[in-house]
Amino acid sequence: MKKAFFVEIHPTPTQKQKIHQTIGTCRYVYNLYLQQVKQQYEQDGTFLSGFDFSKWLNNTHTKQTDCWIKEVSSKAVKQSIMNGEKAFKNFFKGLAKYPKFKKKKNQSVKAYFPKNNKTDWIAERHRIKIPTIGWMRLKEYGYIPVDAVVKSGTVSFKAGRYYVSVLCEIPPKETTLTSLSNKGLGIDLGLKDFAICSNDFVAKNINKTKEVKKLKKKLTREQRSLSRKYEILKKRGDNSAAKRANINKNILHIQKIHQRLANIRKEHVKSVVSTIVKAKPSFITIEDLNVKGMMKNRHLAKAVAEQNFYYFTLWLLQKCKEYGIELRQVNRFYPSSKLCSCCGHKKQRLSLAERTYHCENCGLVIDRDKNAALNLEKAKEYKVLT
Repeated sequence: MKKAFFVEIHPTPTQKQKIHQTIGTCRYVYNLYLQQVKQQYEQDGTFLSGFDFSKWLNNTHTKQTDCWIKEVSSKAVKQSIMNGEKAFKNFFKGLAKYPKFKKKKNQSVKAYFPKNNKTDWIAERHRIKIPTIGWMRLKEYGYIPVDAVVKSGTVSFKAGRYYVSVLCEIPPKETTLTSLSNKGLGIDLGLKDFAICSNDFVAKNINKTKEVKKLKKKLTREQRSLSRKYEILKKRGDNSAAKRANINKNILHIQKIHQRLANIRKEHVKSVVSTIVKAKPSFITIEDLNVKGMMKNRHLAKAVAEQNFYYFTLWLLQKCKEYGIELRQVNRFYPSSKLCSCCGHKKQRLSLAERTYHCENCGLVIDRDKNAALNLEKAKEYKVLT
């Protein structure tokens, strides 16, 4: 059984320098590959594969210029090239947009290290050995199982902190949910409340809590402060090291607040999924939300993005597979809100402003979201995801 573990690490100053050097080189090679693909396509209309680019990089480019690429792990550089090729293949299949250059400030590049030797990727209770970097202390002791066999891993840097993500081979464990109930569960996702279940469980919107609102205000203040500093820099033209250091310090504050908000939202999603799974339903039915279409509404785009609907579906799918629960997904055009959960009558018009469902046929009066959750539970046409 394969399982991934993501944990914070405490590298030494020398190791930090090595991590930044590896990540920076991977970002440079990724961007260089995108540039070369574009140039070759404009010249002769052919696609440059990752394998051909790797041969050109090792045999020609690094011997003429950019010889510092050889100073970092060759496996990490190779993986960045493969990531670029995968990005183009996804674009050709229509699964993603045209690949963009990686920016340093986005901190989206990771350094990949496979396990080539027995001495690579050794995990202990309080530390882990990373290839070409060495032993490194873990923030959480005992988080990675000692009996786990690490297959590969990546090192990343985000908002002033360093993380390692390892893929491990661990012995299979028996699930705690030994017997499931005969009842199913329908889940309706929304903006007012995060999730409304057919068993009367309602998960509140975490973005309406005091803690998140306070962090949002702090984020706005920091962003305004950074904007003012950029304006002053533009007017006076004072690009001294002290001014640049203050700007970088402000950017780090903003990154930390963004990371804090993301962690709070992800933790909320995990707690909601845990509560849903502990109800032991025989099946769970969710709807196929058109999040991309919802994001086009400029009034709701920010609220939709903050809800983490995709992460909820991903985490729920993982837990359902782990505990043997059938996860169903109804069609995107299934009218869960318009159908009456009592008699099945379909309402022709239902605006978003109507939060209470009134059935014209049987006279049922029920909350709109609760009615949708009950309809999802009773749905007959669906696709099984697990």
